[in-house]
Amino acid sequence: MSETGSDTRSGIGARLRAGRERMGLTLLQVAERLHVDAKVVESLESERFEVLGAPVFVRGHLRHYAELIGEPAAQLLELYTGATKPVQPDLTRVPKAAPASKPSQLAVPALLVLIGFVLIGVVWWVLQSVRSGGASSAPTAREVPAEPDFSTTVDQSVGVAGAPLERQPDTQAPAPAAATPTMAATPAAAATPAADAPPVRGKPMEVTMRFAADSWVEVYDANGERLFYDIGSADSQRTLSGTPPLRVTLGNAPGVTLDVNGKPVAVPANVVRDDTAQFVINRSGRIVRARQQPEGN
Repeated sequence: MSETGSDTRSGIGARLRAGRERMGLTLLQVAERLHVDAKVVESLESERFEVLGAPVFVRGHLRHYAELIGEPAAQLLELYTGATKPVQPDLTRVPKAAPASKPSQLAVPALLVLIGFVLIGVVWWVLQSVRSGGASSAPTAREVPAEPDFSTTVDQSVGVAGAPLERQPDTQAPAPAAATPTMAATPAAAATPAADAPPVRGKPMEVTMRFAADSWVEVYDANGERLFYDIGSADSQRTLSGTPPLRVTLGNAPGVTLDVNGKPVAVPANVVRDDTAQFVINRSGRIVRARQQPEGN
């Protein structure tokens, strides 16, 4: 094609506007029939697709608008795809990786860190020595008395005048048993961190999604595990299995049908807004609003 991307996109808005005027419809009438805001219709005709969000939403609005006014949806979607092709990167300008740092450059910081630890250890040792200096000179209950010298027993038992000396009673009392510290009083369980909460268990639920149109899908199970996080392509299906309740988000809900445990389940209208649906499939297989999920389901 020799036309630029802007010329191609101009054709999309002009064809939508011409089809609406051909049917004698106003912007508000088209918005009511498509169940969208009038600003969405105006953005499609003025080709301000970037305000409509992700390309999957733009495709859904284009398809519905084209079917309403009798335009071929496939041609409009092809024009939109051609106008929004991503720009390929210039591989000839890929920046080169920075050279790895030399080992010698890391030696100086490592040496400074080592010196810092040594200084901290010296300061701590000096402080501990000052604190325990006064207590180390006094005798403690654990000190073992010196062995007596029996060779001088006779000289020590007789005074200068030859009178026997009175034996002084041993006033050193044994240390009380409670003075000895023990580590057995600390229970081992106190240092053990609390175990993580057990995961939610139950019978797994199987959900099959059939896509009539492209749609963004997010599915999480009861344990927060992500089961699906991608775009479902048109004319395809995907089967998932997880612990209920399941949290589901559909970007293009009209283009998706669901089977829960082999049974078809319709998406209620009260969970759909602007073609986007957010709901919960509870343990009984019913679809409820995410913020109104009953307890125990």
